[in-house]
Amino acid sequence: MKRIGKYTLEVERGCYIIGKSSLVGDKEKGGTFKKYMKHFISDDRMGEKTFEKGERKMLEIIAKEAVKSSTLKLSEIDLFLGGDLTNQIVTTNYVAEKLAVPFVGIYSACSTITACLGVAGALIDAGGFTNILCTSISHFSSAERQYRYPLEFGNQRQSYSQWTVTAGGGFVISTRPSNIKITKVCFSKVQDYGVVDIANMGAAMAVAACDTLCNFFKDTKTKPDDYDLIATGDLGKLGSDILRDLMQKRKFTLGQNYADLGHSIYLFEEELYQGGSGAGCASSILATYIWEKMMDSTFKKVLIVATGALMSTTTNQQGDAIPSVAHLVELQRV
Repeated sequence: MKRIGKYTLEVERGCYIIGKSSLVGDKEKGGTFKKYMKHFISDDRMGEKTFEKGERKMLEIIAKEAVKSSTLKLSEIDLFLGGDLTNQIVTTNYVAEKLAVPFVGIYSACSTITACLGVAGALIDAGGFTNILCTSISHFSSAERQYRYPLEFGNQRQSYSQWTVTAGGGFVISTRPSNIKITKVCFSKVQDYGVVDIANMGAAMAVAACDTLCNFFKDTKTKPDDYDLIATGDLGKLGSDILRDLMQKRKFTLGQNYADLGHSIYLFEEELYQGGSGAGCASSILATYIWEKMMDSTFKKVLIVATGALMSTTTNQQGDAIPSVAHLVELQRV
């Protein structure tokens, strides 16, 4: 792996996405990408007694289907990288036990999938691994009652809030050639915009997305127009507007090829305020809409910049601001 500039890494060894899967909730499958969200659930408990166990069952399906789509066997997976939003990423921990392959849990909030893909790219490029499974998932009901309010409370949501998606995605990264290749990675510095409102995560995360994108463009001597799609992962409408302003101040203009996946996942008439968020937002859309658009060559060069708010319920209650990250992965159609 070769360093380009100060922050960006170029994957020199062949590193490809050879398998993918997604599973989304009923609300998500009826949104903007409903044509592409072909695998969904109608019962967010998945027949289990709790939402957390339902989320666990969702992730197990996602992981096994990703491996199946790669035509590999679980025994051929060298490493499993994954995370979720439940305390101590227990959803992924329990699934890892069932998969019975070496596991490293990664928590990067809603930017978990790009953190996993970036680490997978680095490990495969180093030569020690051949096939790595990467997943991330979120679940509205388990996340909402952990971070905000009991579901039974029925609280009024702020106009700048977002809706945690019930969704997840999985990918198998390999040295075996395929049509979609991981070519560059840019890991994020942790940023603090001074936002303390737990409902205003888009504003908190925008500064990290801006910093990562600007660092990447400077390192690689590229510009936004060089890409068919630049997708941030759940800043929402407000956060993505802030990002555009921040980028413009740093002399980078985000044009029509820029989209925020959180802003895009739900239909406007669903009245879900600023859109979606969650560790499964970027991964589920990457495994469906973006994947298909890359496979048919509509998108040939894509930047995925998933964003994560790194607060906890404890730090929030103590009045701390919300730090954020935004890891970037460059994908190319080959």
